[in-house]
This record gives sequence, C-alpha cells and structure tokens, in this order.
Amino acid sequence: MAERVATLDLLSGGRVELGLGEGQGPVELHPFGRRVRDKREVWEEAVQALIPMFTRQSWEWHGRFFDFPARNVIPKPYQKPHPPLWVACSNITTIGSAGRWGMGALGFQFVSPDAARAWVSQYYLEMTRNLAKLAEYPTNANIAMVSGFMCAETDEEAQAKAAGWTFFVFCLSHYGRHGIPAPGDGNMWELYREWRHTPKAQETLRRGLIGSPATLRARLREFEAAHVDQVILLNQAGRTTHEDICASLELFAREVMPEFHARDGEQQRWKADVLAGRVDLEEVDTTAHTVYAHQNEDIVRLTPEELKRKMAEKEAGRRSDA
Repeated sequence: MAERVATLDLLSGGRVELGLGEGQGPVELHPFGRRVRDKREVWEEAVQALIPMFTRQSWEWHGRFFDFPARNVIPKPYQKPHPPLWVACSNITTIGSAGRWGMGALGFQFVSPDAARAWVSQYYLEMTRNLAKLAEYPTNANIAMVSGFMCAETDEEAQAKAAGWTFFVFCLSHYGRHGIPAPGDGNMWELYREWRHTPKAQETLRRGLIGSPATLRARLREFEAAHVDQVILLNQAGRTTHEDICASLELFAREVMPEFHARDGEQQRWKADVLAGRVDLEEVDTTAHTVYAHQNEDIVRLTPEELKRKMAEKEAGRRSDA
C-alpha cells in the first residue's frame, strides 16, 4: 500500500489524500483470514506499521498481526511527510475516535443539523483534549460527509434522475442483511426495481443532497453552520448516465458552489481558533444521534465493543448447543 500511495502521489503532483478503514464484516474480512472481532486492533496496528514507511529509510515491524524485516520502501511520496490521513467512519461513533487519532473523519450525511453540530463538537473536543495518535503524522483536522447527490433545475427532475443514490443505499442494505451467498449470481438491479418505489426509497431521496440549486443551497447552509468541513457528492452510482452526472456537476458548480467558496475563510478561521484553544466548544450529547441519514437497521454498524460482545454470545450459544 505504501508503494502504491506514494506512486500515485508522485504521478498526481501531490493530490493524494489517504483514507484508511478497518472493514465492515465477514464479506470483506474473512477472505483475508481476519476475524470481525479483531478488526479494530488489526487496523490500528496496520496504521502503526504503515505510516513510518513514507519517511524512514529503513523500517521494520514485529507485531501481533504483522511481521516484516527492515526494508526501505520506495518511492517516497511527493507530499512531505506524506498525504493527509483520513479514517472511514461508516459507524458514526468512529467520528470521535478520528478526532482522538488526529485524522480526518470521513462519514456520511448527518440526519440533521443538530446531529452534525453534536458530532463536530465531539470530534474537535477529542482532538483538542484527548489527542492520542497511532503513529507520528501531522494532524488532519477535517470532517467530510458523503452525500447522495443530484442537482437539476427542479426538485422533481433531480429526484427522477437520482436512482443511482437509492441503488447505492439499497445495495448496502441488501448486503447488510444477506451478505453475498453466491458471488456473481443474482440480479441486484431487478431486486432494486421492486424496492425503489417503497416509502424507504422515497425517504432516502428526500434526505440526500438531491434537488434544485435553491434546495441544495438551503441544505448546505445548515451543515456549513454546523462547521462540517467538506461535502463529497456521490451520484456516479447505479445507472445514472454520464450526461446527467456532468450536467448536475456543472449546474452545481455554477449556481451553488460560489456562495460557499466565498465563505470558506470563515470556516478556516473558526477551526484555527478551536485548535488553538481560543474557542470553548460546547459538550453536546451524541447519544440521540447514532445513525447517518441513509442508514437503516441493516446498515447500522456495531462498535468494536458491541462486535466482540455479539461474537462471544454466538460462541457461547454454539457451545451450549454442542
């Protein structure tokens, strides 16, 4: 991974940002011989073993999950000491951990502005009060949220063209419930066509960044006021056409982005004041905000502690049945 990241950083002239994650469940982890209950510990050790490769001329690691002799991993990245670090926060509670690790938090769209404010506060409180990095790396103080996206002249037109986002959410839900029992078999699009007109699908459309420029500006102002740093727009999913994707991005760039670019300096000054201790953050209870806008009972992620407890219960059940 260090070689690939550094090579891409060189080829792109320093445009890489490195996102890391521990994986979701058996479908992703079991083929590599990893247990779901160990995924947090494996990921933390992987970070500790990986990051020094970007700067050290000789680096070795002898740990619980990884073991390798001294090597000089080349090439070294264009950015010094290395690209900014992010951590995937598909479990919303990982946002607080991201702050503590000094990494950017890469999550999904919050259910409401109140939820955004609560988790932004938690992130920066952890970063400023409980910083505990996993290795030696620069702090990347940023919160980004991935949002389903389609911008069109009217809300109705945008919703009609946003099937790609609802297909994305449907697949997450389907695999969360059923896994992948027969890889390469089945037709997800046909299953999705039955679901796309359900109340859940319509609610998914209403919660994304899907609508006219005026609708998107109003929604983004709410997240801007909550001090979310970045929004990542996802509309390249399902069967959304290339033409619709490009037209949507062009309209957004022309009629939505300028307003927020003009105020970015205010966010950067606020963040600098927070990190310097010049702003006292309010401690907001996050227990009422445990899911993202797109999540349902099949997509919600368990915390590492919940996973271990669940696996222990399963093993105890098997022993009692034996």
